Amino acid sequence: MSKVIKIGTRDSELAMWQAKTVQSQLEALGHKTELFPVKSQGDLNLTEPLYEMGITGIFTKTLDVALVKGEIDIAVHSLKDVPTQLPKGMVQAAVMERASSKDILVYKKSFNPDDETTIATGSLRRKSQWLNMYSHHKVVDLRGNVNTRLSKLKTNTDWNAAIFAKAGLDRIGLLPQLKTTYGFEYTDLDSFIPAPAQGAMMIAAMKANTEVLKAAAALNHQQTAICVDIERAFLRDLEGGCTAPIGAIATVKIDQLHFTGTLMSLDGKQRIDVTDTMSWYDNVEMEECLAFAKAQSQKVLSQGGKELMAAIKESLA
Repeated sequence: MSKVIKIGTRDSELAMWQAKTVQSQLEALGHKTELFPVKSQGDLNLTEPLYEMGITGIFTKTLDVALVKGEIDIAVHSLKDVPTQLPKGMVQAAVMERASSKDILVYKKSFNPDDETTIATGSLRRKSQWLNMYSHHKVVDLRGNVNTRLSKLKTNTDWNAAIFAKAGLDRIGLLPQLKTTYGFEYTDLDSFIPAPAQGAMMIAAMKANTEVLKAAAALNHQQTAICVDIERAFLRDLEGGCTAPIGAIATVKIDQLHFTGTLMSLDGKQRIDVTDTMSWYDNVEMEECLAFAKAQSQKVLSQGGKELMAAIKESLA
């Protein structure tokens, strides 16, 4: 296309890395592009816990408005931050191939899980899964971009560890720096069920902008797109948004799609897990995938999930 594609992004180092990745791939296909960085409300308010801010899409709303107004042509997001219901007229134009979906524990030399330890995270899902394993630990809120959170972990002497998404640290080259720059170690939290769509990047655009949609479609990774759509449908059916401890992961192995999902209480004492598989084949129908996701969420709701979700919403109100 002849016009310059205006790419909207948050201005954190990680968000800029993601936007520049999209920019380089579009330019490799012959498109002209320009970056438009903004600060989101989630970036500006670093003191209030996300679940107390009461706003869906706290990291995406500023870019949504710019997209609707036509100030940008596409917005690049970490898909786990995007509400399951997009604004009217906006569509998921592409999902990039997924990086690691894992959570990791970044810890100091003082960390000993047998002690009364303090762990930092801004995620209710991570908090619940951690307390499920270590109910005697204290979990404190941690906000900011990845660089800010690492600095907070270093300067708060009574904190022993913090939980991060592995993909975020890896994308901007911080994993090898954890030991050399901060004196930290890290380990994969293999038992954790990640946030729906964790590790995936999404390009949003307006449905009416067909020229831009065609350009973005060339970057879509179909397998990742279907897996995260299943995870996000599970989240949407549970009405979780960003304010409930919900995890989901769908992966494809040969001819099978494997799904694991969880809903947990805020204190980690109660959890409802589901696991299932469905056949995977080329050109699998999206309708079939969404029906599969619906079946998983209904299992959770029928096993006490409806009452648990009501209790979570009441306690966070």
